[in-house]
Amino acid sequence: LQIFIGYDPREHDAFEVCRHSILRHATMPVEITPIKQSQLRASGLYTRTKDPTESTEFSFTRFLTPFLAGFHGWAMFVDCDFLYTADVRELAALIDDRYAVMCVQHDYTPKSATKMDGVVQTSYPRKNWSSMVLYNCAHPKNMILTPALVSSQTGAFLHRFLWLDDADIGSIPFVWNFLVGHNKMGDGAGLPKAIHYTSGGPWFEAWKDCEYAELWLRERED
Repeated sequence: LQIFIGYDPREHDAFEVCRHSILRHATMPVEITPIKQSQLRASGLYTRTKDPTESTEFSFTRFLTPFLAGFHGWAMFVDCDFLYTADVRELAALIDDRYAVMCVQHDYTPKSATKMDGVVQTSYPRKNWSSMVLYNCAHPKNMILTPALVSSQTGAFLHRFLWLDDADIGSIPFVWNFLVGHNKMGDGAGLPKAIHYTSGGPWFEAWKDCEYAELWLRERED
């Protein structure tokens, strides 16, 4: 499974922990690649002018996942602010070739006006759907996700998956994109399989005591 992790220099530790947690639990071959905006710009693959709503350097580069995978097979994109507690083999087992993409279909409205290190929090339909996506890279409808389109299309078009019909979007259980501070596990349900510190994680001083912070800190020590 090709896995692309969004990379932002401000969150280097988060990237390393996310990568480590995937590899530590994986029982299937995985290839992990950071999506670095600076490299894409240097290669001429990303020319978008910085948008004031961008909270990370991978706000839009994430949609290059099918292109970076050569429009071949299935690939996963995930934000760097995730911690995996389970084997991605379980996630790969959910793949269904009927769909162009598969993701957790959150109904989410932010509780705070800011996130991470003071960045403005924006609210929009299908928020956080694009933070962890399984892409059917060879699907005909995903062929439009070229560097030219990702560099020019609106944030609404991309983050709301407007190049797809609703029927093209498969659903994944919320435990694979568990939003800290929003989702709750039932009694006796155990840990989420993928913890998403969407508002900010313990690598930021203001979020050092957030829910599941101790798991992230333990993974960083590992």
